[in-house]
Amino acid sequence: MVASRQTNREVALPQGIVRYRDEGAGPTLVFIHGLLVNNLLWRDVIADLAGQFRCLALDLPLGAHTVPLNANADLSPAGVARLIADFLATLDLHDVTLVGNDTGGALCQLTITNHPERITRLILTNCDAFEDFFPPLLLPFSSGARLLGTRFADLLAWSFQTKRAQRLLMASVSLRHPDDETLDAYFSALSSGARAIRHDLTQFLKQVSNRYTIEAAKRFAQFQQPVLILWGKNDLFFPARNARRLQQAFPDARLEFVSRSRAFVPEDQPILLAQKIREFVGESRAFGSNGQERSETTSEFVGGPAVSPAPPTTKE
Repeated sequence: MVASRQTNREVALPQGIVRYRDEGAGPTLVFIHGLLVNNLLWRDVIADLAGQFRCLALDLPLGAHTVPLNANADLSPAGVARLIADFLATLDLHDVTLVGNDTGGALCQLTITNHPERITRLILTNCDAFEDFFPPLLLPFSSGARLLGTRFADLLAWSFQTKRAQRLLMASVSLRHPDDETLDAYFSALSSGARAIRHDLTQFLKQVSNRYTIEAAKRFAQFQQPVLILWGKNDLFFPARNARRLQQAFPDARLEFVSRSRAFVPEDQPILLAQKIREFVGESRAFGSNGQERSETTSEFVGGPAVSPAPPTTKE
């Protein structure tokens, strides 16, 4: 299936209008992106899965969204987790597999600990966790927003106004070389000068704090559903030790490392990611939660180019 670049739906939530992608039919997968990108991050993963699953990917108010939220919307990390829960409730989604990357992984952690009712599986790729929300190299994003307000968003827009600057940023999180259309989808809203978009981004950034992820981690033991952690090995921001800590913190979690991928596993290894999602959901539906086959396994992928079929696996 050819990857679609179109966001085809929108929904009215208490926080405002949220645009989202909705493709396929079957068991429900909900994809949560991170900072300065949007649902396009998941395009190739969804293209591979939409024949068997209903795939929904939101545009969250993290700087690459095209429709601003209400001016009074709560855009703290907890508030955005509440938005995700409201999205699931408004669309009456059940038996949801929640899939997160980057900042979106932290938001998934807050969602499953504060609003777990509709979620029966969790998949985390490289993401903020524990004390690292943000990780040290990205802390200036939150401190800058607190210090400068929307002027910091203006500075970001100015910094990433050229394709060269955009590609340099993307190279820090992905080994894949983005085309101009992808860069435009990620950066055009921020660079357009839309004050409301920059306001949303600033309101989120200034409230980022590891107190959210530390508090969420204290309640991971209450989430008895199966968890899969897929971690790109070439990540420059999110340490592998946090992947192992996440595996140990959840009662029923499996960790697998992905070669030839930075933080953006959906960009670098979408076919592999789709394959692992398909297998994980199939296993958990067949065996139920707390299956011994999933709880203590740590695997490492070796070989395989980016955007390729899955490479062979070896046990760590």
